Amino acid sequence: MKLHRIRHQFLLEPALSEKLDRLSRNPSTTKSAIVAKAVEAFIELRGENELDQRYGKRLDHLSRDLDHVRRDVEMILESLALFIRFSITLHAHTPVPDKATQAVAQERFDKFVEQVGRQIASGKRSFRNDDRKGGEG
Repeated sequence: MKLHRIRHQFLLEPALSEKLDRLSRNPSTTKSAIVAKAVEAFIELRGENELDQRYGKRLDHLSRDLDHVRRDVEMILESLALFIRFSITLHAHTPVPDKATQAVAQERFDKFVEQVGRQIASGKRSFRNDDRKGGEG
């Protein structure tokens, strides 16, 4: 039984036509077969790029994750800004500290920075409940 096929006519640029000629030199293939497979592949991909098909979902997930990170950073920055404004307002009328007070403040700040470093290195976070582990935040 002979397969039913429909004849199509179309125009190709000379360079593309030459490439098709080169591909069809192999005795096991024909121009019709090459064009049919190319059209079928194009339709199956719906015009999508192979890279889009392969990495599109991953990039979508990364994009959503980046949006969440951006939202979290904005929240942290806004919280920090409000805290600083509150702190400055609260301490607006305190006298200028003397050398001893400045030394104590520097020592406390150094301890604070060390504690932050230890927390980050250990993976512990002050803002996360102990029963929630991993990437949740």
